[in-house]
Amino acid sequence: MKKFLKSLISEPQTRGLDIDNPSTTLIRRDIIKRKGFLRRIYEEWYGMVIVDIPKVDGMVLELGSGGGFIENYDTNIITSEVFYCSHVHMILDGTKLPFSEHSLKSIVMIDVLHHIPDPNAFFKEALRCVNNGGTIVMIEPWVTTWSKFVYQNLHHEPFIPNAISWKNDSSGPLSGANGALPWIIFKRDANKFSEEFPKWKIEKIYPFMPFRYLLSGGVSLRSIVPEKSYDFWKALEQKSFRYMDKHLAMFSKIVLRKVDF
Repeated sequence: MKKFLKSLISEPQTRGLDIDNPSTTLIRRDIIKRKGFLRRIYEEWYGMVIVDIPKVDGMVLELGSGGGFIENYDTNIITSEVFYCSHVHMILDGTKLPFSEHSLKSIVMIDVLHHIPDPNAFFKEALRCVNNGGTIVMIEPWVTTWSKFVYQNLHHEPFIPNAISWKNDSSGPLSGANGALPWIIFKRDANKFSEEFPKWKIEKIYPFMPFRYLLSGGVSLRSIVPEKSYDFWKALEQKSFRYMDKHLAMFSKIVLRKVDF
């Protein structure tokens, strides 16, 4: 029954495609731009991450830019992807960043951390490359009662809140994932993270957006509502459900700041 339901509501353009194939990422980029409700979500997310780029020396790197369009909002951001995409500036591995020490002021990423096979290696590399006072700003899936139900039943990626290891299955750059990983690292294992990376201060954790992404269909499912209803649903979430985000939120904005002892 679950398989039939997924087939019924899946996005026709991406149905059956290999998500590790770069051409699928390009199709997803077109879907994000075409689906007005989903595009509005990404526009909101870009505003949320850009506001926490600090005014210190250095460049800004976006990891995992492939399906997005952050360059429309800040042309100075260096876009990147783990495989070739014609519209990004660099092909790179987040665990082996090709930048000199203290050359970045921020790393921004949307739905990327939970795909990185070895998060510890990424945090170490980011610590080397980001200037003092700089940030890592990310929007990632989050674990709540509601999100667990949605991600485990309607989403194509693994979502394993009880995973012991922070490392991901390296089956592929996008298929290898654990959507619960950001919650595991910054909530469940927050003390462990602070002990291992004392120079990365967890500055903000902001759970939000219980319904809008699901209503948009994302890149894998059909849209449920039209773009013109976006402001209504945004107001409903923020005014009527904000106090319940710890139980309902599907995403969280997380800000890490590099502190100098």
